[in-house]
Amino acid sequence: MTDASQFDFDTVVPRRGSGCYKWDSNPSDHTLPMFVADMDFKAPEVVLEALRQRVDHGVFGYTWVPEEYYAAVAGWSERRYGFALEHDWILPTIGIVPAISSILRALIQPGDGVMVQTPVYHCFFSSIERIGGRIVENKLVMTDSADAASTGIYQVDWDDLEQQAAAPDVKVMLLCHPHNPSGRVWRDDELLRLGEICLRHNVTVVSDEIHCDLLFPGEAHRPFASLSPDHLANCITLMAPGKTFNLAGLQIGNAVIADRALRVKVLKALREHEIQGVNPFGVVGSMAAYDHGADWVDALNVYLYRNFQHIQHFLQQELPQLKLYPQQSTYLAWIDCSAIGLNGTELAKRLLEDGELRISSGSGFLPGQQENRFIRLNFACPKSTLEDGLARLKQVLQSL
Repeated sequence: MTDASQFDFDTVVPRRGSGCYKWDSNPSDHTLPMFVADMDFKAPEVVLEALRQRVDHGVFGYTWVPEEYYAAVAGWSERRYGFALEHDWILPTIGIVPAISSILRALIQPGDGVMVQTPVYHCFFSSIERIGGRIVENKLVMTDSADAASTGIYQVDWDDLEQQAAAPDVKVMLLCHPHNPSGRVWRDDELLRLGEICLRHNVTVVSDEIHCDLLFPGEAHRPFASLSPDHLANCITLMAPGKTFNLAGLQIGNAVIADRALRVKVLKALREHEIQGVNPFGVVGSMAAYDHGADWVDALNVYLYRNFQHIQHFLQQELPQLKLYPQQSTYLAWIDCSAIGLNGTELAKRLLEDGELRISSGSGFLPGQQENRFIRLNFACPKSTLEDGLARLKQVLQSL
């Protein structure tokens, strides 16, 4: 296991007053935000130094994406996942969510269906609805748990997936891989089966893999497009350095499309919606991160896993009425609060009002804000910050 101590993840970096949505959009300066999916760690020093040099240049005109950028993206993919990318496959964009919206505009007509596996990232819903698409739920099924301290595991309802995909107006499958909010890493056999169903029914897979680098020790990510030539031709992969290196504010990501006809169609939509105008800091930061940031990411993953273990131990010892999803990736804890008699929305409200702790309600990960029994807590922060958040959680639950 990589030694996390070679990098500093323990120092608290004050973010309030920095124009930060996570820290500056709260009702009080005493609110502890653990909701937005960005990290409270500084970006790697190699990235900061590259950005300083770019600032020192002093001229910030329109950006040309150099060959070195494409090489950096492709090099990272091949070194980490054995997935070789060609230059032409990589389409830079100003972010993953804008790319999803443009891709859907290219692939569906108003009224067409887009499959999602709920609960899932809330921006999937808004992207579909804003262009007049129809949300088609393939609801994930949770198995029974053999561990009193943990929830079960999300599994795919394969019969329902086959049935939904067979509908003639269902055109796209939006895959969250790894899964947000649960941190579930999909196995190769699951991805193959999902891909075969989509191929059988002419459903294009759009695989959002923005969390793919954030893996707990011993876990592995398999890019969906790397499964087979057929899967490669029927897939659009979305990837970005934003989650991995805490660079979301640099607003850059990539759509990776091997099939030429599909790529031409999507490229037309990206240009029409003018979301390819990336900024110089995103380009420079991405190249530094992908070329020189691997050791930092390995250490980060160890630190995140230890934070997850700390949450596990704390809930088992102090709040056994809460159950933690046994995730394999990401920095977002998915916590079942049903045993306390409150749903996720009710608990989130009490935590904010009584504990000044801001977390995400599980209802946001279902279309139409349906109620469910979960909350999501971001633990990508120094351990001392996490301890503060857990203490606030305990204080509020003890007062119920």
